[in-house]
Formats: sequence, structure tokens, C-alpha cells
Amino acid sequence: MADADAALEARLSDQEYLRPPSAFVGQANVSDPAIYDRFDDFPEGFEEYADLLDWDTRWDEVFDGSDPPFFEWFTGGELNACYNCVDRHLHERPNQAAFIWEGEDGTRRTLTYRDLYREVNKMAASLRDVGVQEDDVVTLHLPMVPALPITMLACARIGAPHSVVFGGFSASALAQRATDADSDVIVTIDGYYRRGEFLHHKEKADTAVEEADTDIDTVLVWERHEGTLHPEADLEEGRDILVSELLANNERARVEPVSRDAEDTLFLMYTSGTTGKPKGAQHRTGGYLSYVAGTSKYVLDIKPNDTYWCAADIGWITGHSYIVYGPLALGTTSVMREGAPDHPHKGVTWEIAERHDVDIFHTSPTAVRMYMKWGKEHPASYDFNFRHMTTVGEPIQPEAWLWYYTHIGNEDAVIVDTWWQTETGGHLITNLPALQDMKPGSAGRPCPGIQPAIYDNNGTPVEAASGQAGNLVIERPWPGMLQTVYGDDQRFINEYWRRFSDVDSDDWRDWVYEAGDGAVHAQDGYFRVLGRLDDVMNVAGHRLGTMELESAVAQVSEVAEAAVAARQDDQKGNVPDVYVTPRDGVAASDELRQDIVAAVEKEIGAFARPGNVIFVGDLPKTRSGKIMRRLLENISNGKDLGDTTTLRDPSVPEEIRRQVQEA
Repeated sequence: MADADAALEARLSDQEYLRPPSAFVGQANVSDPAIYDRFDDFPEGFEEYADLLDWDTRWDEVFDGSDPPFFEWFTGGELNACYNCVDRHLHERPNQAAFIWEGEDGTRRTLTYRDLYREVNKMAASLRDVGVQEDDVVTLHLPMVPALPITMLACARIGAPHSVVFGGFSASALAQRATDADSDVIVTIDGYYRRGEFLHHKEKADTAVEEADTDIDTVLVWERHEGTLHPEADLEEGRDILVSELLANNERARVEPVSRDAEDTLFLMYTSGTTGKPKGAQHRTGGYLSYVAGTSKYVLDIKPNDTYWCAADIGWITGHSYIVYGPLALGTTSVMREGAPDHPHKGVTWEIAERHDVDIFHTSPTAVRMYMKWGKEHPASYDFNFRHMTTVGEPIQPEAWLWYYTHIGNEDAVIVDTWWQTETGGHLITNLPALQDMKPGSAGRPCPGIQPAIYDNNGTPVEAASGQAGNLVIERPWPGMLQTVYGDDQRFINEYWRRFSDVDSDDWRDWVYEAGDGAVHAQDGYFRVLGRLDDVMNVAGHRLGTMELESAVAQVSEVAEAAVAARQDDQKGNVPDVYVTPRDGVAASDELRQDIVAAVEKEIGAFARPGNVIFVGDLPKTRSGKIMRRLLENISNGKDLGDTTTLRDPSVPEEIRRQVQEA
């Protein structure tokens, strides 16, 4: 590809759309435009997804909207998620790999569907041995090792909802989530590898048990190297149990999958909100599993004979939906990897893609920008050939999209950019890859059956395809949506429905889901998502609330007040800048700055580390005392301040901007 980089720039300005390759269209799971007509038959169209699964009892009714917004899907139906992801594939593909796992230390492990069946049964029996019963929430704090999907599926097998906490989260974040879920069992691991270092992971669970406001009486400990505990890890007698010992006692165990009502909870996934307390998005079994199976097949074009790699972390919703439940429901082979994408070298991603002949690659815009920064020579050194590539987690810039298309897809792969959320369960806006042209930087058209729209701030619908920016909303329910915020139905209504709905209405048509993102519906019918409109930022694909960060900073006793702003970053998307006013008599210092950074890392995790800590004399506030974070965000990003007339003291942001510019 001579002068490929020059061609990128030309295409960015001269070519708005790219056709999916004809070879892709010819083999696609769906290439019939009539699919949209089928799904417009609401709600019956969604039966097409549910029919991808095996049901113990078929549903009586596809959709029950009688108690909005507490919608129900496939009511009367019964099934088991683990059975659908494991057992039902044993007849046709017992020796096919379900997971190909690569450890950062060079360890490799392949789990066939028969292997996965045996391991999940042993773990399910082990969970029952320690007293886990149907409907008990089990909290998992595990990195990207096979133990994580095995434990998730074991929980699903016995009807115990799992709550997976991202392995990079701190002990305090783990304690908070375990408390909210009222878990009395935590599943962890002694250690894992990251950039060549064998990290002590169990210590976070040890601390979390002490901090949690719930009685956690059992900690199950997987070993990264079976038979050898991390040198810094200790076992507390009466509480900690090695998983390896439990599994040895259940070597031949077979646990019958528990038939679950379609509306029974499958899992909780905690996500940031506009207040300090994360929200436990509660997902149902039938609707969620149907939706992720359907979108895995139609959007990701996954087939059972594919090797598929979603390079996300299972600790986030992408990993739940599109590493574990969706691909396994379809009986495909997935690649999993522990560790950093630049260790032991910057080409390791492409080395693995070549080694396993990966067909479908799924990653984030943050990762694409990182690969761009490292240089095109790294992917060029390896022989891999993707037919389909996905981006997820945040809007992707056209430049990054085109680099991905050229240097990773070799201009042969189709690309889908996907918009969705923890709360939505699966993709809501993205092109079906064989049916629409690709448009760099645009999420595309709604998924079948999904009805998005743009509303202005007064709740008035904006004319469709007008190109006017506004609030992205979803006007019609879908099976993958969250049931509620765990333990807090009122918060569910307030955060997702109140602003644009008639909350006094019993008619589900009057209830409109607020996504919290800004978007544009272009004249061509494509949606372009602009990013968050509330006080939530996207740091390397991870959603972080400003209140969470500010609450962490407030743990430092010398801090009188703090406000967090999102600063744009070429690699991570956003990084948090922290503006701090010290208490009277406390001087700004590097030591205090380090204490603030350490507090954020302790309360949330190292991935949330502030980019800058800026000490200021005062924060910009309205006359009613509300901090104007928008002004701080403008300062962090070198933008004009705009209107400051509503401030108590308009000189404050000017002084902060001068201070930042001179730093």
C-alpha cells in the first residue's frame, strides 16, 4: 500500500462512505434488508433473537409493558444461560475450543467446550459446597484469566447472579460494590501478570472484607499458578478457601442447570452515575441472553467456526456481552489474553492474531489511537487477516477509523462502530455490516427493532435526520435493557426515565429512556454520538463519574474542596484534571498532590489516576454555590470560558486559566 498515510488524509476529506467488501456481503449472517421490517413488528420481531436459544419452557408473551418502566420480556419462559452457552454445544462441537487463553508470562491454555463443561460443573458444585444458593449474589474480583468466565458460568448454572468487579478497581471500590449487592461471598485470585510483574491481587479482597458494610464470610481464592500461592498472599483460617481444593473434591461433579424464569436476574454490573454511588445495573436472563446472542450473530457476524477476539476486559459490560455470553451462545471460539497490549512488545496483539488466525477483532477507539501512536510497522510485521472489526466504548474519530481500516483491516475488513451502554446490555446503534455503507466516525443506523431519537433540552423531539444536536433517547423498549438499579427502583426512574417521560402514565409508549449522551441524526439517517452530557467522563473506555473522583479526593483531610474536569487526551479519550482548594493553613505541595493521586488510586483504581492536580484559591461557583465544572473543563482543554455572568465572582475562572497557562 504505497503512500497509504497520504491516502488516508485524501479519503478523510473526499470520501464519506466505504462499501462493505463484496466477499463479506456474500458470507454474512444477514444480508437481507427485510430484517428491519421484521423487527419493526414490535415486539414480536425480537422473537428472532430468542429463537437462537434453547428454552426449557417457551414464553407466553414476548413483552409485558403493563408496569412501566419495569418492562418484562419473554414472560412465562424458562431457560438457563450456562446451558445455552456450554451444554447445548457438546453434541456438535465438544472438541472445538471455546476459549484460547494467552497469559502474559507465556502460559497458554485451550478450553474446549467439553473442558469448559467439566470446569464449570466443578465450580458450580464448589459454590454450592460453600453455601451459595439460588438468587444469592456472588461478587467476583478477577483479572482476565479462565477462572473468570468459568466462575460466571458456574454462578449462572446454579441460578446465583454474579457481580463482576473490574480487576483494576481498588479494595474500596470492591467493598462498596459488594456492600451494595449484599454479597457474603467474594471470588478472587492470588495474583496475575501485568507488564512482566506478578501482582499481588488478593490483598484487595482482604482489605475489602474489612471495609465492607456487609458480612463477607467466604473468600474463594483461585491460584494463578495452581499449587503455589503468591508469596505475599496469606489465607485467613475460617474465611479463605483455595478453589483448587474445592475443585479436587468435585472432580466428577455434574450439576443440573437450574431452570430460570426469563425475568430472573442473571447478573449485576456496576456503572458510574452522576452521584458518588455507582449504580448496579440489573440484567435479566431471557431478554439479555437473547439480545446479546442476536447482536453477536447479526452485528459481529460471528459463526461457530470463527476465531473471534474481543480485546476488552470481562470486568466491563463489553466483556460480559461480547466475550462470554454472546459468542458462547453461538458456539464460537474466543481468544482471551491476560496483561498489557505492549508487553512483552508492541506487536504482541498482532502476533496473537496471526498465531490463532483470528477472523473477527473487537477493540476500543482508545486502543486504536494507542496502536496509531506506536506506528504502522508493528501490525505490518505479522500475517493476520480480519474480515470484521469492531470499535466500542466511545466515539471514534474519523482519522483513527481510517487508520484502523487501512493498517489493521488492510482495506479488506468491514468495520462496525457500535453505540451502547452498560444499561442497554447490547448494541443499539450500529450498522449491520453487510447492509449499509461504512461512514468513518459515525455509529450508523439503529439496530433492528431499536427506536432512537434526538430531543432538545425541553423534551421536545428534534426533527429526524435534521443534523441538529441534542439528547439521545430511546423511545421503545428492547430485550437487553436493564431491569432496574439494584435495590433502588426510584433511582432507576430518576436517572433514566424522569426527564423525558410522563412518569405518571401507565402506557409504556409515554416512557422514554434517557441515554445521557449527546448525538446528531444526520440527513443520511446515520447517528453520530458526541459523548456524555452529564458529569461522567470516559477514561480509556471506562466510565467515571466526577462525583466518584471528587469523593475520593475528599478523603484527603487537607482538601477543603475539589472539582474534577475531563481533559481531552489523544490516547485515552479523557483524563481527569483535579482542581483543589486546600484547607486554611495548608500549603500546596508536591506531597499533597501525591496524597490526592494516591487517594484516587486507592478509592477507584490506578486507571483513574488524575492527569493534573491544580491547586487554586477558589472554584468557579454560581450565586447559589454550584460549582461550574463546565468552565474548568474549558480551561483544561484550552477553550474560551464563555458566559461567566452567572458566577458569584467572574474573576475566579480567569485567575485559574491564567494559572494553568503559566504552569
